[in-house]
Amino acid sequence: MITLLIADDHPLYRDALRGALSLSLPTLTLKEAGDLSTTVDILNNDDIDLLLLDLHMPGSNDLFGLLHIRKLFPDVPVAVVSGTEDASLISKIISVGALGFIPKTASASDIASAVQCILDGDVWLPESVSDDIEEVNEAFSELADKVASLTPSQYKVLCYMRDGLLNKQIGYNLDIAEATVKAHVTAIFKKLGINNRTQAVLIASQLELEPPVA
Repeated sequence: MITLLIADDHPLYRDALRGALSLSLPTLTLKEAGDLSTTVDILNNDDIDLLLLDLHMPGSNDLFGLLHIRKLFPDVPVAVVSGTEDASLISKIISVGALGFIPKTASASDIASAVQCILDGDVWLPESVSDDIEEVNEAFSELADKVASLTPSQYKVLCYMRDGLLNKQIGYNLDIAEATVKAHVTAIFKKLGINNRTQAVLIASQLELEPPVA
């Protein structure tokens, strides 16, 4: 019996995935999560054979969710499911360890084929972009590894720095003390090997995705 985890914050899309997979792969056991925290909890407590991960669900924040999960659970196969179909993004996704990219526009038969392909140990990509995938440079791979070491709270602070917020504003948005924000900033600088906010903004911008498709 294969156990698959669908991590997506849209119940309707989770239902659509469940329907598509149940028809073609009736022996699957399906579990669901709507945010990164719940996803991590399930991965900690259940044996998951494949994770279908939405990049834009709460807590995931661009590529961080994928990086964080790959760091915590390197042996769990992951396929990204997203409405953002961009060859450079998909190249980055594959470079950090995802075994596939499934567009949210994919048909039920393509979704089932993708899942079966990945369960068989192969990488699956849509034909429309498979020829455009490029090898990501070593600098990005090193950056991704450093970002994966951040906690979800630290990554939220990093994103707010990218958006130009001051520590006081970040504390207000996250409902934490300014001193706690400063502690997060110090930890971020140490983990990323940087010493100022400008460098932090440049790093965060490299991981930023297009806005999610409604």
